[in-house]
Amino acid sequence: MKKLFITSFVIIFALLIAWTMIWKPAAWSFLIIVPIYVIGFYDLVQKKHSIVRNYPVFGHLRFLMEELRPKIYQYFIESDTNGTPFNRQNRSVIYQRAKKVDDTRPFGTELDVYEDGYEWLNHSIAAIDHHKLDLSPRVKVGGPDCKQPYMASVYNISAMSFGSLSENAILALNGGAKLDNFAHNTGEGGLSDYHLKPGGDIIWQIGTGYFSCRKPDGTFDEEAFAKRAVLQQVKMIEVKLSQGAKPGHGGILPAAKVTPEIARIRLVEMGHDVVSPPYHTAFNNPIGMMQFIKKLRELSGGKPVGFKLCVGHKSEFLAICKAMVKTGIYPDFITVDGGEGGTGAAPLEFSNSVGMPLREALAFIYDALTGFDIKRHIKLIASGKVATGFDLVKNFALGADMCNSARGMMFALGCIQALECNMNTCPTGVATQNKDLMRGLVVDDKKVRVANFHNQTVSSAIQMIGAAGLTKPCDLHRMFIYRRINHSQIQTYAELFPYIPKGSLLNTPYPSSFELDMAISNEDSFIPDYSNVTNIDYSNVSSYMS
Repeated sequence: MKKLFITSFVIIFALLIAWTMIWKPAAWSFLIIVPIYVIGFYDLVQKKHSIVRNYPVFGHLRFLMEELRPKIYQYFIESDTNGTPFNRQNRSVIYQRAKKVDDTRPFGTELDVYEDGYEWLNHSIAAIDHHKLDLSPRVKVGGPDCKQPYMASVYNISAMSFGSLSENAILALNGGAKLDNFAHNTGEGGLSDYHLKPGGDIIWQIGTGYFSCRKPDGTFDEEAFAKRAVLQQVKMIEVKLSQGAKPGHGGILPAAKVTPEIARIRLVEMGHDVVSPPYHTAFNNPIGMMQFIKKLRELSGGKPVGFKLCVGHKSEFLAICKAMVKTGIYPDFITVDGGEGGTGAAPLEFSNSVGMPLREALAFIYDALTGFDIKRHIKLIASGKVATGFDLVKNFALGADMCNSARGMMFALGCIQALECNMNTCPTGVATQNKDLMRGLVVDDKKVRVANFHNQTVSSAIQMIGAAGLTKPCDLHRMFIYRRINHSQIQTYAELFPYIPKGSLLNTPYPSSFELDMAISNEDSFIPDYSNVTNIDYSNVSSYMS
């Protein structure tokens, strides 16, 4: 190819010179030909890319095709049901509900109902007319020590920080929350002006970086926290232990990206990298964590305080439960984030292979709280690809009291799943700080779409609950959902995730599925203690054995 390129260069230039001598306007063609050959000769000598070094000029087509591939696949190749992370069918129903247009489908389901993993809700002959149902149910969040309980919607905006999302996106999300009376989680990036300006209810997330409530050395600042936590708009406080997108992984904001605005919001210094460690410095064991939750509740004037985690070692959560029982301090809510990932950019290995998926995690945490007989104090929030009414219903059946959505709300804002959230090139102005791109997101229009999507999705979930002969989300249980295991076998969630008796983790013998993790967990440490565990103990335990 190198020889062909050089040969063509000599021949074409000789022909162009001869043509120019005959017809002088032909000289204009050098404006096109010369830059192409300059690129080609540079390709021959550069050492970074083998393809363009061996195939000068033409090798660049590979990079063009790579750039176009996701768009071509999404618009011309993928079917309505095989796109990822969200398929076209789910994206379309979100857009339709956000725009409040017809969201019905003709001619039956496009799903293969005999495919492994297909799930459905049992309906009732004695279904309830949806006109007789409360289509906007509320859940009271606040345990025995909470002085300002919050009546929350069953569906809220999950954690997304300003900085990850544009200011217009944050304004539209909070504006939508204000319009339809639901809550907006700030994400760990701090409590910004854009979260507060529209007036929607706020769940303030406190991450390991303690943004908006940190001292110069990065540790927790009680005074800064109290100043913001008592704001009337802040309804709940959430301590983030880990997230589904990258559980167990910290983060760093390079000094170059720390603008004066971000420095003011996060209480960080200009000119320095901002580090979010993978662990908290305000506590180092389950007992300390409960005391920290108690402190936050007191500093906020008695508002609901909870924590968010993606489940890793089961023993760690059981250690937290043991700390709750020992101290008598209970979080008002727990947000369970699925390992399916979320809006946060993460290394591939963490997105694909770290963290327990939501269904298994939610069932485990509900069972653990029931086993310690403390579920009555704590509301459970499910977070992880919750975008349709059936997603809500499945989580309610597994024990969730409420659900959060991040990517669903982004679609309502106009996200097209361009998968450029981490590149600052989001074409819809949602996940970018580029002012020109951000301008395309019109807040007054998009906040209405967010409110519409929330309203229509909750309504669809409640109508499904009515079809099952029930009136409230809390009436659902695991017997109501079936899953196809293989072509000839189906099971209910109750069979897949069998309940354990209330209080069964307070005394031995424990349910066999919890026996090993109970043995290695301790309220004085997050680290499991395997010192007294034998191979026989391992062999007798399975994940969900009744």
